[in-house]
Amino acid sequence: MKKLQKIGSIFFMFTVAQSQAQTDTTAKPLEEVIVTANRTKTPEATAGYATGVISKKQLEQFAPRTTPEALMGLNGVFLQKTNHGGGSAFVRGLTGNQTLILVDGIRLNNSTFRYGPNQYLNSIDPFNIEQIEVLRGAGSVQYGSDAIGGVVHVFTKDPVFQSAAATKRTGGTVLAKFMSGNMEQTARAELQYSRDKFAAIAGVTVRNFGDLIGGDTTGIQSPSGYNEMAYNIKLKFKLNNRVLLTTAQQFLIQDQVPVYHKIRLENFKENEMDPQQRMLNYVKLSIANHKRLFKSIDLAVSHQQMQEGRNSQKNNQLISVREKDNVNSFAITLDIASVVNSNWTARSGVDLYYDHVQSSRTTTDIQFNSTKSARGLYPNGSGYGNYSLFSLHHFQFQRLKADAGLRYNFFGIRIKDSALGNVYLQPSALVGHVALSYEMYKGHYLFTSFNSGYRAPNIDDMGTLGLVDFRYEIPAADLLPERSLNYEAGYKFRSRNFRFTSSFFYLQLKQLISRVKIENEQISGYNVYKKENTGRAFIRGTETEAEILLLKNWRVNAGIAYLYGANTSDDEPLRRIPPFNGRLRTTYQRNQWFAAAECWFADKQERLARGDREDNRIPVGGTPGFTVLNVYAGYSYKQIFKINTGLQNLLNKDYRTHGSGINGYGRSIWLSLQYMF
Repeated sequence: MKKLQKIGSIFFMFTVAQSQAQTDTTAKPLEEVIVTANRTKTPEATAGYATGVISKKQLEQFAPRTTPEALMGLNGVFLQKTNHGGGSAFVRGLTGNQTLILVDGIRLNNSTFRYGPNQYLNSIDPFNIEQIEVLRGAGSVQYGSDAIGGVVHVFTKDPVFQSAAATKRTGGTVLAKFMSGNMEQTARAELQYSRDKFAAIAGVTVRNFGDLIGGDTTGIQSPSGYNEMAYNIKLKFKLNNRVLLTTAQQFLIQDQVPVYHKIRLENFKENEMDPQQRMLNYVKLSIANHKRLFKSIDLAVSHQQMQEGRNSQKNNQLISVREKDNVNSFAITLDIASVVNSNWTARSGVDLYYDHVQSSRTTTDIQFNSTKSARGLYPNGSGYGNYSLFSLHHFQFQRLKADAGLRYNFFGIRIKDSALGNVYLQPSALVGHVALSYEMYKGHYLFTSFNSGYRAPNIDDMGTLGLVDFRYEIPAADLLPERSLNYEAGYKFRSRNFRFTSSFFYLQLKQLISRVKIENEQISGYNVYKKENTGRAFIRGTETEAEILLLKNWRVNAGIAYLYGANTSDDEPLRRIPPFNGRLRTTYQRNQWFAAAECWFADKQERLARGDREDNRIPVGGTPGFTVLNVYAGYSYKQIFKINTGLQNLLNKDYRTHGSGINGYGRSIWLSLQYMF
């Protein structure tokens, strides 16, 4: 009943606010949102999917500490933080290798992405982001394996070509940000250069994060702080009026990132990630054409290297462990846009990815100063090929818009390992989707979609040997792809001063790769698990969001999401399902001034699977609910100087998002100063 009362009160607020907004004839219209869920730019209002967008302006005004924290409160997304240097987005109740992350259209997911929360989204510098789009409940046809829960697509900043009227060729930004309690010290320098046929942007970010200070009874959570450095460069060349060449490099490294809950709860003297590192290099060639079947051609070649080091030592033990995984991902993608006729367009292409995995482990006996090598977490020298063909079609029939598509994905997985022997698997999947959006009358849309999804087994599924979270895993070699079917229906309303979206979905999961406990076996005091295709489950839920322009300078937006997940194969709740949650935010902007206040809440989560009850990050009986109040303000002077500030957790409440290994921020303040030249 309490959940229904919350929903009812929020809907009542929406209704009153809409009535007030409609009497304001001076209100300027809400800006149109463009999304790329179907690999092509589409007005969000007519998309047959549920999407969410975080703009560059929002990133500047609310200044999230990290890229994962930028997603906090976005409708349909829930954030888990295993440690202060992590942050894993749950989309439709799924995360880790069941949610796909893209950077500029290139897969961040690789063959060692693990089931459950991970820290890889935090390898993207938030100061290099232009926009974040989240596609919920779809994406396998559009983007390939892993998009069962959805897709988080990060677009980095683009340099802009000089216009004919412009005289300024160079410009830049210097930024400093601080947080109370020495929780953050950030410096960022960015430079842009523009000509009519050449444009460039480059930036460097240096950051120091102190230990996270929690709410009224938590205090300093030590050790949790770490250091970070990142840089980016992107060059664009207009070879002629129809050919554009883009080349980019992104790099980020984090040093000595503590895994706080292991040190506090699992008797570790040392447990840290060192380093967490990512480098992405790519070249893209975009060709505009007059031929209808080859209206545009986009070719991209990329190389991404992700490195993860893990250092650990237990208290009262003289053995120190150093592990390192290095994954090199090579990719070629081809995307062709076609115009069949005035009512029919299409995008078709090929995605080719190949991973080479290196993994090592050394143990040092501190007493005798002796070191020996051992098998790493993954089989060293493993190869993982991910190859697919896709075709997406878009139709417009007066008020009806339809999308349909297919993707065929096949894999070549090669493992040579003393535990597994020589393994070569070639799983494959054929998936499809259909989405419809119908404008009943002006501004009122009904939408529905059906899509199938999949996730192929990866190196982490098959080759893991060692400690993962609170368990010991052993390899498995006979796994099949996970499968999903998603059904969704909803309603959208769009007007000059009001937006409303509500949808209901049902996600069916089968052949889930699950960790199965091997009874009566332990290694180093940890229970032993092995992965098998034993899981069948479903997730159903509803998401509702609205945005109202009350006056020409004042707007209110709110969203709520409810999920129910069940593991039908084990007759228990599905693991890590986020609780009922939502956010209410009001924003006022007048000339150079900006102010905002928000309430972010989550209900308690007491529906726990066996794995949740065994997880020491989740309190006995479940995770308590919470409400967090934040306020923000900012001032901009003639596009020369900007100052933004935020006061977090006004009531200094202790809280922890479900499944996290560390509590959230207590009462604290941050300040950002930005000079533009």
